Amino acid sequence: MRNQWLYFYWGIVTIKVTGNGLERFINRLTTNGILIWDVKKHGYEMVTFKMSLKDIKKLKQVVKNSGCKVTFLKRTGLPFLIRRLFKNSGFMAGVLIFFMCLFILSNMIWGIEIKGADPATEHKIRKELDAIGVKKGKLQFFVEEPEGIQRAVMNAIEEVTWVGVELLGTTYHLQVVEKNVPEEPEKLGPQNLVATKKAVIVDMFVEEGQPKVDVHDYVKPGQLLVSGQIGKEGKTKSVSAKGEILGETWYKSEVVLPLESNLQVFNGNEIRKYSLRIADFPIPIWGFKDHNFKTFEKETKEDKFKFLKWELPIVYVQDTYRESEQVKKLYKNDEAIEVAKEMARADIKNELPEDAIIKGENVLRQTIQNGKVYLIMHFQVNENIAKSYPIIQGESE
Repeated sequence: MRNQWLYFYWGIVTIKVTGNGLERFINRLTTNGILIWDVKKHGYEMVTFKMSLKDIKKLKQVVKNSGCKVTFLKRTGLPFLIRRLFKNSGFMAGVLIFFMCLFILSNMIWGIEIKGADPATEHKIRKELDAIGVKKGKLQFFVEEPEGIQRAVMNAIEEVTWVGVELLGTTYHLQVVEKNVPEEPEKLGPQNLVATKKAVIVDMFVEEGQPKVDVHDYVKPGQLLVSGQIGKEGKTKSVSAKGEILGETWYKSEVVLPLESNLQVFNGNEIRKYSLRIADFPIPIWGFKDHNFKTFEKETKEDKFKFLKWELPIVYVQDTYRESEQVKKLYKNDEAIEVAKEMARADIKNELPEDAIIKGENVLRQTIQNGKVYLIMHFQVNENIAKSYPIIQGESE
């Protein structure tokens, strides 16, 4: 029978009819527009069939003066299922509450494990986690993603070089790498120290080896600074030359800055929408108002629901729409020159090692034409210019 599933929602009744004139009774059902199926004859005076619950009133009219007796054998379908659920509402409510509690408990934070940190650092990390809401008993989808927790901990705790955050089940696992971890000294063979770039020597700290240059000497790339050959002539030995040779080096940075530029900035207006996504079907639960932003950026945060150790195909989604707008930035001439200088300094700092120090700066060229600032700056930098170079057997200095 086609579309029998529709009758499940309306309700299905299994009927037994007994008596004489069963064929006439069946014909009267058809005449009155009553649809029946699964008709089965049991002897000469009994037949069973199924029909829709919505046609029961029509059935009563057919039964009158038919000489047949009707008995209801079975009731199936959604209306009867709902009726049975209401009869057992106490039991069903208990089952529902049990599964809701189990579901909520499966999505709570029940443990925070920290490995690789000493007690003092671990205490600081736990205080920071508590401050950002990562604590036992809190629902996971109200907590930052592991990447956000990682950034917060690394920015707040100076003693931490790196931290890995992973959520396994209901427990957050943090693997910490602290700063100042002692490293095993590298075993080096015989080597010299040579210059890496043009410079004027400003200071020398030689731990081992024979210096070949003095302060105020001008050196070129590849020039020998500290020899790994020590001792008097005829009684020399090769060592690993160690030390720092600080030299004054020179850098040049060129910057072009428009006096007028367009910047894309957020103006503070935002709209948040919350929904549940079951499989690929979204169900809005809060924030139904559509935004009318002309330009905006969308940020989406997703948290999967869990039941015990299994991930459910249900996702809690938070969409944030932030309005942005173009702001025209117009620099005055002197203001633009200062901004260009800061850009030049930032460019140089990106090229230099961390321990390098900028000792001086000079503007070589500064012009404003065609709505742009053209700036060339010269920098004097003190940095370690020494580089180790292995001594090859038989090689002379």
